[in-house]
Amino acid sequence: MLLLIRMALLLLLIVGVTLLGIVFCLLTLWSRNRVYYFGCVFAQVAPLFGISVEGRVAESAKNIPQAVYVANHQNNFDLFTLAAVVPKGVVTVGKTSLRWIPFFGVLYWASGNFLINRENRKQAIATIDQIVSNMKKTGLSIWMFPEGTRSRGRGWLPFKRGAFHAAVQAGVPIVPIVCSSTHGQVGLNRWNNGKVIVEMLPPIDTAGMHETDVVNLLSFCEQQMHETQQRLDQELLEQQS
Repeated sequence: MLLLIRMALLLLLIVGVTLLGIVFCLLTLWSRNRVYYFGCVFAQVAPLFGISVEGRVAESAKNIPQAVYVANHQNNFDLFTLAAVVPKGVVTVGKTSLRWIPFFGVLYWASGNFLINRENRKQAIATIDQIVSNMKKTGLSIWMFPEGTRSRGRGWLPFKRGAFHAAVQAGVPIVPIVCSSTHGQVGLNRWNNGKVIVEMLPPIDTAGMHETDVVNLLSFCEQQMHETQQRLDQELLEQQS
């Protein structure tokens, strides 16, 4: 019964947020913070799934003028957990296939997010160049999932280089964002699904870096994010004992 109630409420929420969100986007075409505002809305949905989310932001990551934010991508619940730390002045970068998701796809596009074709390597590289150009022109930050897709309990997937190329080309820092492990944590027919911690780490400076530094930058960031998730998972485990 709880599952049916949650699914019904979620469907109503998605339809309502999409319809009102499209109107909101049309009325705020000038705004740099549309993704931030929707993030604030989606962050409030986590309790619907019985999840308690704690968002942490490193002091040095606050009020950064511009950056490339990179986060781990586990499952569909990321929309409601990672939203706890979405900063102002950011848009996300996602696959073109997202536009075909009922309701959400239209809202995702209308919010000003960037869509790239990851299946076509040449087109993806050209799109990264375009994104960097737009970043320099607008001053907007971007949010990317370097794994490229949801891991769905398969552990961490290998990082792709796009986000790190963008950061180096734009001359902005990389800001890692890590969510504690959520695979298998949420049971829609269970009232309490525990706690999730989302942590925004200190920025990684890219000043003076070149394209030849991308691989080392990626490796450093990847290792740091892996270690952070292990720490967060251990912290939650100790809280439960």
